[in-house]
Amino acid sequence: MEKKISEIQKEYKDTRENLLPDFIQEYIKDGRPGVSKIVSQAQKRMEKIRVERERTEALKEFEKKYWQSLDYVGGIDEVGRGPLAGPVVTACVVFPKDVDILYINDSKKLTAAKREELYQEIMEKALSVSIGMASEARIDEINILQADYEAMRQAISLSKVPIQLLLNDAVTIPDVDIKQVAIIKGDAKSISIGAASIIAKVTRDRMMVEYDKMYPEYNFASNKGYGSKEHIEALKKYGPCPIHRRSFIGNFV
Repeated sequence: MEKKISEIQKEYKDTRENLLPDFIQEYIKDGRPGVSKIVSQAQKRMEKIRVERERTEALKEFEKKYWQSLDYVGGIDEVGRGPLAGPVVTACVVFPKDVDILYINDSKKLTAAKREELYQEIMEKALSVSIGMASEARIDEINILQADYEAMRQAISLSKVPIQLLLNDAVTIPDVDIKQVAIIKGDAKSISIGAASIIAKVTRDRMMVEYDKMYPEYNFASNKGYGSKEHIEALKKYGPCPIHRRSFIGNFV
């Protein structure tokens, strides 16, 4: 048993989440039952971590390509193009070349709890995290696509480092004097874009929770401004509130 544990520890010695430390040895010394089960569970978890590390390294494919000659590669993404209420929010994230964060993915594929956890880790480990935003009034004024581009340009302009290349989720942003690479489904293929999607999603969700306190009848904390059945019913009953996008709600009021 001790040899088996030792081998596992050696195999995963570089893993931050190693779950096979001294506490298992204590179980063995005390003759406590269930040691085999503990080892088996730990092995399964370590295997999951190994697979996740491989996936994370694959997420760095685009970054590694450009990190060979560049220091500041930014990933940018947006959240909130479809809702009936609230702003569109964008984020731009620049990572160091040795970044080590597991579980980054398209924000829609993560639980709210995991997004919050990753938000903190991204904020701590990124060279730069910057936010752009376009209000519902601005969306009504210039349309959602142009508002989206405007918010992206804002996020880029607020970067703490001089971005040399942008990795974008499927779009090419007009009026930006930085080389851009558009990646289809980039939030699931690039660690920088995926991180940007998480930052933008958490930022916007937090805003909608605050708006829910101001306008509780629409239940923004739950629907985040999207057109859920409950939201549409409230919209028809109470009419629009100040954060509704007038250009989006013509079919309901």
